[in-house]
Amino acid sequence: MSDLTAIILGGGRGTRLEPLTKVRAKPAVPIGGKFRLIDIPISNCLHSGIKHIFILTQFNTESLHRHIHNTYRFDTFSRGYIRILAAQQTAEIEDWYQGTADAVRKNLQFLESADENVIILGGDHLYRMDYRKFFEHHQKTRSDISIAVIPIHEKEASGFGILKTDENGKITEFFEKPSDKEILNSYRIDRDLFEHFNIDPKERTHVASMGIYIFNKKVLFELLRDNAMEDFGREIIPASIKSKTVSAYFFDGYWEDIGNISSFFEAHMQLTKPIPPFNFYDEDYPFYTRPRYLPASKINNCQINHSIVAEGSIILGSIIEQATIGIRSFVDEGTLIQRAILMGNTRYESIREKEINRSNGIPNLGIGKNCVVRNAIIDMNACIGDNVHLINKEGVKETFQENYAIRDGIIIIPKGVRIPANTVI
Repeated sequence: MSDLTAIILGGGRGTRLEPLTKVRAKPAVPIGGKFRLIDIPISNCLHSGIKHIFILTQFNTESLHRHIHNTYRFDTFSRGYIRILAAQQTAEIEDWYQGTADAVRKNLQFLESADENVIILGGDHLYRMDYRKFFEHHQKTRSDISIAVIPIHEKEASGFGILKTDENGKITEFFEKPSDKEILNSYRIDRDLFEHFNIDPKERTHVASMGIYIFNKKVLFELLRDNAMEDFGREIIPASIKSKTVSAYFFDGYWEDIGNISSFFEAHMQLTKPIPPFNFYDEDYPFYTRPRYLPASKINNCQINHSIVAEGSIILGSIIEQATIGIRSFVDEGTLIQRAILMGNTRYESIREKEINRSNGIPNLGIGKNCVVRNAIIDMNACIGDNVHLINKEGVKETFQENYAIRDGIIIIPKGVRIPANTVI
């Protein structure tokens, strides 16, 4: 697709996903046992024929940059590229990115080489989309700006930018994260309009922005230069409706904003279903990630139901139910894991290392013997000792402690943390 360049926004501090984002950028968070969130938009771009990609990054970028470098390389003849534009201070610009629009504005000088149209993507969404269809709609409607939108229920509307369109899909009004009942009622979409775009609304009454935009490059540059607007959803889009042709592209596939711990956790629980709403198993549309050349998983005397086990894992004599087990995971005998995410490990421990751990009273990499892990996320390279119970025994909703956190009732063990034997959380 020679007329479309992608800009992927690397996200801010990712506070709603802490402590998973304590030492990594939000798009670098592991998902689905072996992928990273950034793999989703990049893979969508590649399947859509987009080979000119800019990625804007700012916070905790080292692992994200390393992952991109080790995964995505174009050959000499494709003329494709992925360019990382990290936030930087210059003689003209001294502060960091203040929002999505500000991030793009601060990089306009590098985007001069972009194609005549630009698609702007988030780095923390889980979905599959052929951007070619979106771009065809953008061209057919002769729009200055096009926004991908998805039908939602009214109870979800307060978390999104919602909008109204005319019968042709031209956006007439836009409101970011409404809470007032009167405003919500005024933004209800007629069933006939849904059906006009071949969508069965079911019980859904509103449409929300997916945070995916296509701009004509000249329009994008015009809107960003010489103003202080910082965010596309809150400022640029609402201000543009009056002076530009802004159209909606209706999308009714799976789409999940992985912006907080509960949505991240539930997305993984859905992946463990026999027929998940999001499919990683499509041979015609694979999602790409770093090739690691790991051995097959080794499973001895286990009971595993409704779970995903990534390659290179070793699981011994345990029960695992509705869980995602990441690469190189190690689970020792007698352990029960229910509704959990294990992100796995970046390496294997040798027998010698385990002997040293035993002599020093240090737990090994992975999950020890006779543990119970329930409603929990265990980040990479965590060391969980024997007889540890991660069960949220006190029913805590929210807390941040030195070696763990609980958010929305879900226990999170941060990356590299050691939990001593016999601990109960």
